[in-house]
Amino acid sequence: MFIWLASYPKSGNTLVRSLLASYFFSKDGNFDFDVIKNIKQFPTSELFEKIGVDLKNEKEVLKNYIKVQENINQKNSVQFLKTHSYLFNIDNNPFTDLNNTLGAIYIIRDPRNVVISYAHHFAMSVDDAAHQLVNSINMGGNLTSQKPSDRTKVYLGSWSSNFNSWKSLKTPGKYLLIKYEDLINNKKETFLKMLEFIHKLKKVRLVVDNTKLDNAIASTSFKKMQNLEKEKGFIESKIDNKTGKNIPFFNLGENNKWEKSLNSEIVKKIENAFGKEMKELGYL
Repeated sequence: MFIWLASYPKSGNTLVRSLLASYFFSKDGNFDFDVIKNIKQFPTSELFEKIGVDLKNEKEVLKNYIKVQENINQKNSVQFLKTHSYLFNIDNNPFTDLNNTLGAIYIIRDPRNVVISYAHHFAMSVDDAAHQLVNSINMGGNLTSQKPSDRTKVYLGSWSSNFNSWKSLKTPGKYLLIKYEDLINNKKETFLKMLEFIHKLKKVRLVVDNTKLDNAIASTSFKKMQNLEKEKGFIESKIDNKTGKNIPFFNLGENNKWEKSLNSEIVKKIENAFGKEMKELGYL
């Protein structure tokens, strides 16, 4: 069964995965880039190719989402899967189902800060990034790329549709909302909330390993992760197609302040598009 770690891009998914991977997949709770590999991404092109799906045939890919999940699902274990997809149902083809899904942790971030990180990560203007957040789009799908993450087509939706879609898991009690801002300002409390939710889904009592908990929190500070990327590189960073240079994944972190960076037109565009959700989340 899967516990989804779902979010719109540049919303804190990497920090959540780093904390959970450090706690569950290391001996002492200390983070490194190898340990995060224990939490795979979905969808990925290789999973579909493995069962003979032609990636050029979008309809066939959509039809096989559940089959691919059944293929990797181990009923006697719980796996974390990262996704940036919205929880879609396209032409009666669902993203997932309750036979494969144990629950979801959804990570949200103020879209005015998302747009700045998004623009940097994908080497585009803030205007273009704002357009993508507001409009329902797909990401990836470049079948000529050698990088699996770029070859995989991900149905993002808009920032709001991505967020709203995952709420459908609230009804069966399988949904936890985590705000990026809480991860930054109240990291331990927020991390414990995630651990409690995971253990509740698994129907086992949470006994906290305080050493691993403290080490995971300390070793996933933004500065340490930024320094680790400078030292070893990070597989999830992008290449700027114009310059050919690597774009640092860990750029501003908590120093990303939309008040200092965004012009009033972009702020207005985002607030007009997402006002309902931003008020619900306390961003307005």
